[in-house]
Amino acid sequence: MSKIEISLAGKVVLVTGASSGIGRAIALACAEAGADLVIAYAANREGGEATAREIRGLGRRAELVQGDVSQQGTGTDLAAAARAAFGRVDVWINNAGADVLTGPASQRSWTEKLDLLLEVDLRGTVLASWAAVDLMRGQSGGGIIINMAWDHVLAGMKGEYAEVFCAAKGGVYSFSRALARTVAPHIRVNVLAPGWVETAYGEGLDAATKQRITESIPLKRWGHPRDVGSAAVFLSSDGANYITGQMIMINGGDII
Repeated sequence: MSKIEISLAGKVVLVTGASSGIGRAIALACAEAGADLVIAYAANREGGEATAREIRGLGRRAELVQGDVSQQGTGTDLAAAARAAFGRVDVWINNAGADVLTGPASQRSWTEKLDLLLEVDLRGTVLASWAAVDLMRGQSGGGIIINMAWDHVLAGMKGEYAEVFCAAKGGVYSFSRALARTVAPHIRVNVLAPGWVETAYGEGLDAATKQRITESIPLKRWGHPRDVGSAAVFLSSDGANYITGQMIMINGGDII
């Protein structure tokens, strides 16, 4: 029996939306596991550069690439940049998503928020995944695609916030399961589904609301971006080489 291998040494990992939050945590976790990184960002160049500096500080290579994944051709451009820098991409993680809860977009109508989520989170994931498939089909050893959903897409949640997120992230989940069947056995496709994770949204909640949510989670704490990063490393590793078409919920047991 071969031993379980969690190392990403020798692998090249591309992470979209890696300039902050969960995306940055995923990129850093992969670098700590031995991977070289392609850091993709849409607008936050300063954040992308900070992520790249941290990765280089760990002794790994980092290539910074700008691109809005919701736009036609961006995925292909990211693939070309990664190929030019490293010759291949072993793991492509579609983390980029629209922030409709904090910042300017939080003031939009629910219809506008829905449109933005469908454009970035769903359409962007589909287009980038197709670009990853085109790249990986042409390289020996295939590859791994990891997409980001939300733990409530299976059980649902009351409210407009949940409705629009379930619409977009539920689409990511269903698309990923279909894609996994299409591209097997050369490429594996899986999904990460974070629950309540400490990001800008959580920081903006009042103490009572945050405590109420904490008490509803069986593990009695919010998740950290690092928790998502650890799961991404596992799915990117040889230890997960018999897992495809699955969704791992990183939520402290909130939804089972």
